[in-house]
Order: sequence, then structure tokens, then C-alpha cells
Amino acid sequence: MTVLLVGCSGAADDPGEAKKRDASTRASASPDPGGTGDGDGAGPSAEETFVPDPARLPKTRAEARDFIDRVIAGPDSFGPGVVKRSPYESDPATWPVLGEDCVWQQRKPAPSVLATLTRSFEVPAEQGKGPVRLGAVVTVHRTREDAAREMAESIEEGMRCPTQQLREGEQIGSMISGALFGGEATQATSEDSLTELGEYRSSELGGPHHYFWQQAQTLQFTVAVTGKGAKGRTEREIDDLVVHAQGMMLARLESAVEKQN
Repeated sequence: MTVLLVGCSGAADDPGEAKKRDASTRASASPDPGGTGDGDGAGPSAEETFVPDPARLPKTRAEARDFIDRVIAGPDSFGPGVVKRSPYESDPATWPVLGEDCVWQQRKPAPSVLATLTRSFEVPAEQGKGPVRLGAVVTVHRTREDAAREMAESIEEGMRCPTQQLREGEQIGSMISGALFGGEATQATSEDSLTELGEYRSSELGGPHHYFWQQAQTLQFTVAVTGKGAKGRTEREIDDLVVHAQGMMLARLESAVEKQN
């Protein structure tokens, strides 16, 4: 599958679109966990770079929860200056669902989900700069097909709801989505990868500010990171935080399930 870009709003010749496409291409490359990348923009898919051990794949809810604890990002996964927000962790008995009214709600996880967890972080405000709000999610599905279905539904959500309400007083819109399978362009760290760029507005922080979301799927797992900008924060700053944490989680995922020699 080639890159899929969905302009959810705005004209095709909008001069801002080219800038967003450049950001999407840049952000699709996760950091090289081993530090051995040659920067040529090509590489094997995740399936070709490691062999999973079936015995190490979680099969029960308890095993899935343990897996998430070992993989999900902490403050250090983003880099220096990131701290926990309160509440830090979501209720494990819920996960976010985008309703038909384009409002995100906490619902009971789908039957395909063994376990899921969301964590919230922040780069605190400083002189002339507002706080950067960050989130990380790891979901363990029962099967690889279930995880792939979640990815497909995520693409559909962006097309169905070009404007979405995250929670009371928070909204994202003007979104552009991109999708890459493993081995395409710079996408060499997962079987499937999605990105969304858009505008974030908040009754607390104003806006529009830069919004960036990235989700990847490998085997029966999905991992996602969200970054929401604020006054004085650059797009590059937000993108780098998201991409770095995503790369860390994918490296941990691979280590957690890779077949040992």
C-alpha cells in the first residue's frame, strides 16, 4: 500500500497542505533503536527484522497487562523535561471510542482486546511557552487480525470525523492522515503505521496549535502516541517528542516478544 493522505478539510491547493505533508513524511520515520540506521530512507519491515517467539506472546488478560507494563512509555521515553500528568493512567476497564457524534468517550474495551492502557504526560509551561500535552497507549488484541482491524477503523474515523471533540473544551480538526505498511519509504519499525496531523484547540490553551498522532501495529499489538501543542511550541518540537516515544515503545515491544537464540 502506498502512502494514503486524506485531506479532511481545506482546498487541495491550500499552501499549508504542502507543509503538513512534509511533516507527515518526516514524522513517519521512528528513531533507530540500535543507532545503526544509514539514513537512506529504506529498510526491511518489522516482520523481516525480528522473529517473534509464540511462547512469549500474551494469551491471557494477566499476561497482556504484564506485557503493557513492560512496553508502554514513561516520562523518560519522550526525553528530558517530560513529567506525569494527573490522572496518569486510564482505567484499564475502559478505552477511548469515537462516537457517531464525533465525540470521544470512554467505553468498555472491544471483545478482541485482552488489555489496554493509556498514560498522560506533559512538558510543563515555561516563560513564553504553554504546556505540551502528551499521551501514550498500548493495546493487546487477541489476534493479529484484530489489531489490523483497529488500524483500519482508525483510518475510517479520520475520514468520518474531520473535526473531533477529545473531551470537554478540547477539539481537533483540519486533519491529514497518512498510512505506511512496513518496508514502505522510511517505515521499517512495524507492520503498519498511521499518522495524523491537524489543529488543536482548547478552552484553556487557545489555538489553533499543532496536533500530531502516530499509531503502529505489529503482530497483535498497537501502540500510539499523541502530542498537542501550545503557544510558543514548534511543530518540530511536538513531532520529535511523539516520534521518540513511539520508537522507544516499538523497540521494547520487539524485545519483549523476540525469539531468543
